[in-house]
Amino acid sequence: MTAAPATKLVARSRWWDGPALDLLTVAGAKGWLWERDHAGFAGHGVALRIPVALGVVSAVSAVSAGSVAAGAVAAAFEAIDVDDEVGVPGSGPVAMGAFPFYPGELSSLVVPSTVVGRTADGRCWVTTISTETPGTLDAASGLALEPQDPDGFELTSPVPHEEWMALVSRAVSEIDAGRFAKVVLAREVRVAANRPIHVPTVLRRLRSLYPACTTVSAPVPDGQFVAASPELLVSRVGDRVRSHPLAGTIPRSGDPDADKALADGLLASLKDRAEHAWVVRDVEATLAPWCSTLDVPATPSIVSLRNVSHLGTRIEGRLAGPAGPSALDLAAALHPTAAVGGTPRDAALAWLRANERLDRGPYAGPVGWVDSHGDGEWVVGIRSAVISEGTARLFAGVGVVEGSDPAAELAETQFKLQALLAAVVRP
Repeated sequence: MTAAPATKLVARSRWWDGPALDLLTVAGAKGWLWERDHAGFAGHGVALRIPVALGVVSAVSAVSAGSVAAGAVAAAFEAIDVDDEVGVPGSGPVAMGAFPFYPGELSSLVVPSTVVGRTADGRCWVTTISTETPGTLDAASGLALEPQDPDGFELTSPVPHEEWMALVSRAVSEIDAGRFAKVVLAREVRVAANRPIHVPTVLRRLRSLYPACTTVSAPVPDGQFVAASPELLVSRVGDRVRSHPLAGTIPRSGDPDADKALADGLLASLKDRAEHAWVVRDVEATLAPWCSTLDVPATPSIVSLRNVSHLGTRIEGRLAGPAGPSALDLAAALHPTAAVGGTPRDAALAWLRANERLDRGPYAGPVGWVDSHGDGEWVVGIRSAVISEGTARLFAGVGVVEGSDPAAELAETQFKLQALLAAVVRP
């Protein structure tokens, strides 16, 4: 953790008495954004930077010891006095960030020096962290003037289609040999533009195209990580815990009758139902030791987005005691689920490290926030890209199981990539 300042920091949270603030405007091109249905948080500036690695922990060991990452964040919050007149989840100091996909890789969470929160009904509050009385908030302080958008683009696949499909075939052979039951293979598409790609413009497009998703933005070592994530890894508010794992995907046609037929076929697919069940079982097994009650529906439902539909299961529970795990503890224990890594977890991850030929960075890692009370929310960083000046790296993955067809898996990555391509590439 960064060294504590000589004068203790104070986090002051106050309701905003002006017009509702646009979170994306506050975050700007290089800040932190977490927004769904126009509610959430935006931050800029750095009050504290907390180096952490999200390690693999079992649910049982985490119950007694807690995760190392959550402990580091809790220690950082101890360095901040809190003057909070708002008193809602996310007021006071908040740590935000995007973790790398692979457990154990060093990363950092940031406690921004300014955070704007917005409730579902449009009411806003402002948290400032400093050693002195804060001044007036400039709501546009994170936003640069909008530059001219690029109008020339070049798209490339670092791994050619034939080679990637051969990798799928190799994974199926490993599954047939009993090494693992499922592995999630990802692809990357690189975009080179003739001018810098404007992050706030991309975020506005994502927010408009995918209103049911969580729009996120976070600085990472090689650029700005942006995503429109449909998948809730975990949230905790008080003793209430929620998770919404997704696995099993079909494209949407835009025709209501055709889409209903496709959705019915997805619900009836033995392959997709089995793949989804693995994910749900893992989430249930991880959360159950912490919970006094845990509601896990017996069958999944259809989650429809603009371009695809997924199988999803909404899991809800209550923590067993007042000193329960923080949202970050829960995220540390759950990640990576079988939806983004595979099952069994260790065997799938080892095979991916050796064979995938992809630097995932924060793709499919947890991205979100946690406050000083342990409340927070973490989504899975899918439907995502890393943007740096005039380049963008876009990612999509598929679950490979017994009988997977390489051409069909390639096609699935292509329609998943449309989510970010539609926001980044506008010739």
